[in-house]
Amino acid sequence: MATVRLDYVAPWWTYWLHNFPHFNFVFESVDNTFKPEETSYQQSLILLAGVGAVGLGLSLLLLAAYLTLLPNNCCVTWAAIITGLIICSAVGVGFYGNSETNDGVYQLTYSLYNANHTLGGINNLVAGSVGNVETGLKLHLERLDEIFATRSDYLQSLRFMRLMINNVIRELTALPDINKANVDLAAIADQTAFIEYYRWLAFLLLLITDLVICLAICLGMAKQSRWLLIMYVLLTLSLILSWASFGVGAATAVGTSDFCVSPDKFIVNQTNDFISADVAHYYLFCSPNLPNPFQQSITTCQRSLTTMQIQIQGLLQFSLPFFPTAERDLLGIQRVLNTTEFSVHQLTALLDCRGLHKDYLDALMGVCYDGVEGLLYLSLFSLLAGCALSAMLCAIFKVWTLMASRDKEYDDIDEEDPFNPQARRMSYNPRRSNIHSFCSYASSIGSQATLHPPPQTAANVMNQNMLFGGSPRYENVPLIGRGSPPPSYSPSMRTTYLSMTDAQIRHFGTDFQV
Repeated sequence: MATVRLDYVAPWWTYWLHNFPHFNFVFESVDNTFKPEETSYQQSLILLAGVGAVGLGLSLLLLAAYLTLLPNNCCVTWAAIITGLIICSAVGVGFYGNSETNDGVYQLTYSLYNANHTLGGINNLVAGSVGNVETGLKLHLERLDEIFATRSDYLQSLRFMRLMINNVIRELTALPDINKANVDLAAIADQTAFIEYYRWLAFLLLLITDLVICLAICLGMAKQSRWLLIMYVLLTLSLILSWASFGVGAATAVGTSDFCVSPDKFIVNQTNDFISADVAHYYLFCSPNLPNPFQQSITTCQRSLTTMQIQIQGLLQFSLPFFPTAERDLLGIQRVLNTTEFSVHQLTALLDCRGLHKDYLDALMGVCYDGVEGLLYLSLFSLLAGCALSAMLCAIFKVWTLMASRDKEYDDIDEEDPFNPQARRMSYNPRRSNIHSFCSYASSIGSQATLHPPPQTAANVMNQNMLFGGSPRYENVPLIGRGSPPPSYSPSMRTTYLSMTDAQIRHFGTDFQV
């Protein structure tokens, strides 16, 4: 059954990021080919990371302009609500991007572990086969030389076997490309996973911090809490971290896209010191049209082992009747040849390009698809969070100034009423409800401040003296507008009220209601 080979095609967003302009520190154009070892290319990525610093500077400049102009017609409540919704949406985008990036890096590390396992298996099989042939076969052949010392034809067979053994050792050691390529990919995968864990954790904490700060600020603005000053400081730090993450994420996404557009070229250039070009192309492309660079060596080993098996079978058949003591060494050689032949078959399967090529494609898919896509979402989160947090800073400052002006007005009021000073404050400053809601129209707080006490008549004074026991404290003092609650109801008051005339009742009803 024919197998279909999967090809790697870079996603469109990597080409879009790859086409970003690259400039060094003197603003000279730099080739966007992925060359992390070159200083000019490193400078171009650093300048891309500086975009975050530019965004932070613009945010601070906007905040300074707002503090200078300080518009008074700004609807703080709606601004805070819209900003909070934007931050919550940005946090959702950030969670998705963080997960996608983590999935891409996990797929990369998993592929590196598999490739390291394959390379380790190849090197172990080569080393084990060479060791068995050198030590096991030669030891048995030396003893057989002593046993067959009188038979020149048997000694000729043993010399021919030595030639075959040398062929096997030479062909196995003729795989220097794989042996020299024994790079500890597991260590690279461990380091990558370690860095990714702390990157994922840092972004997770940043996302949670932004969400908590946003909710705390909305609650503090609603309650007009003094903790808004602390929230202001935390919000400023979060703003700095958001723009910093935007710059780092943008530079990382562009650099990774430069690699993803042409990964084969970069890997061939990096491995040309210990892997030949034909071996690198064999594993990177795994095309049926490309010959297997190890096929000749593997075929020579298999033929040499098969020839030795034939020689051992002949010696077992013809020499044992005359040299029964040679049976142990001949059977020992046969066991070593069987083991070596099995190892060569395993080595043939591991050297096939399909296994390592699949790991290579999985790594590219993880980095260039999930990884770069996740970085784009994280950059979008950082951009939205930076803009929204800047607007939130303006809203907090507006609320803080409103709170300060309200407290100043409160301090200027002469608190003459010991019973209800809050009502006097509200009657003095009817805009308090507007300050409380930030965005509502000034509402009326009651009609008590506009009511005037009724004229004092003799009957009215007499009724008040009767109701309140003739106490001089309440004489000629109207009930409405005094800021004090009405007197408590009692049966004696009911009797007095029933004994009054209709005119007195109607007149008294303006002052006191049952």
